[in-house]
Amino acid sequence: HKEYRRQRQMCIRDSLYSATKKIINQNLTNEQKNILFNEGTERPFTSSLLHEKRDGFYHCANCDAKLFSSNSKYDSGTGWPSFTEALPGAFKTKIDYSFGMKRVEYHCAKCGAHHGHVFEDGPGENGMRFCNNGLCLIFKPTN
Repeated sequence: HKEYRRQRQMCIRDSLYSATKKIINQNLTNEQKNILFNEGTERPFTSSLLHEKRDGFYHCANCDAKLFSSNSKYDSGTGWPSFTEALPGAFKTKIDYSFGMKRVEYHCAKCGAHHGHVFEDGPGENGMRFCNNGLCLIFKPTN
């Protein structure tokens, strides 16, 4: 009964959290909506952004908030676009206990949309790896 109650509380908490999210971009695909608003995940190694090498910024696919600089992007080998740091104030975080483990999940600070998880195994000075679903991002080159 303890496990059932814990899972039920998580579902209630997540439902309440999801209710604060707002669809701004009416052109989102069903897959994007599932990731952004139901905290889904795209299949690894499917994002065209994995191979993006130009200078620019990555924006939220829902609200267009600027989230990452291309200077912080790197190939983590995980199959998802990865970054060593986000732009200041870009995200809010919460603890995610799904899949039997504790992870830090991050959401766009402007619209509340889910983007991915942050781990402490990155190569940068801060040791962080922002593992982002590519479908949640729009890349805008600086030139």
